[in-house]
Amino acid sequence: MSVKKVLLNSGHRMPLLGLGCWQSPAGEVEAAVETALDAGYRHIDTAFVYLNEEAVGVGLHQWLNKTGNKRSEVFVVTKLPPHGMSAEGVHKFLQKSLKALKLDYVDLYLVHLPVGLKSKHDLDILAKRDDGQFDIDEGTDLIAIWKEMEKLVDMGLTKSIGVSNYSIKQIRKTCAISKIKPVVNQVGESGVACILQQRQMQEFCKTHNIFLTATLPSPRLLEDPVVRLVAERHGITTAQVLLRFLVQQNIIVIPKSVNPERIKTNGDLWSFSLSELEMEALTTLDKGESGRSFVFVGSGMTEHPEYPL
Repeated sequence: MSVKKVLLNSGHRMPLLGLGCWQSPAGEVEAAVETALDAGYRHIDTAFVYLNEEAVGVGLHQWLNKTGNKRSEVFVVTKLPPHGMSAEGVHKFLQKSLKALKLDYVDLYLVHLPVGLKSKHDLDILAKRDDGQFDIDEGTDLIAIWKEMEKLVDMGLTKSIGVSNYSIKQIRKTCAISKIKPVVNQVGESGVACILQQRQMQEFCKTHNIFLTATLPSPRLLEDPVVRLVAERHGITTAQVLLRFLVQQNIIVIPKSVNPERIKTNGDLWSFSLSELEMEALTTLDKGESGRSFVFVGSGMTEHPEYPL
């Protein structure tokens, strides 16, 4: 499998397909990373808050040692956690991630969420209020944080920087003051899959040469009659239809799985293509904001002044 790549505004190339590690248990993600790399994936996406960076690093290094491939052949992404959303937290938390991954640099470092949260004193544990919700940091300064992100590139700790779960307004503000532009906006569950296509966000990012990364296709569409019909016509799975719909628009995809066969199947996106008619049919499945299924309700985050939704 030869995965297609896109050219980022930083000058680096990023594979359109990656293995997402969100919700993948540390005890299983190690083997999943090896399986994915064996299957031809060259892009691994994790995050500090996924609590599996160390296992991801073990899987990566085992594969490198086994195959003799170079570190530079794998595009590694991780993210600044919400409780690292301060000028001093940016460098501190990337160093923690690099130590866990046992890497000298990552290829892409993202601001995970524009919402800053407080941590317990001297501990990297999220603080919670008496009502059980996260203790938000209302003083989160996205501009100051981005300036610190830019320094990471200058220091050689990451090749590129980007954002995740940002609104158009937040990206526009970041671009306006940036020396180094975001290369990517990674959107959450259902973010640009058929059920929530965010056409305005797509057009904005395209205009500013920023790529979108979709975490996973909405499970709600796997049994959709239109998706099933397209899958049957090609002899593929419905997940492959949804993933191909995205990569065919140059949207980066990072489906998550620890199942070896599903990892391999999800990665087979280059042996077929969707017709113009099929792409149009899938476009009609957009439900707008009613299709959004992940909004952090009940976490306290919605009270934050930078909450993006």
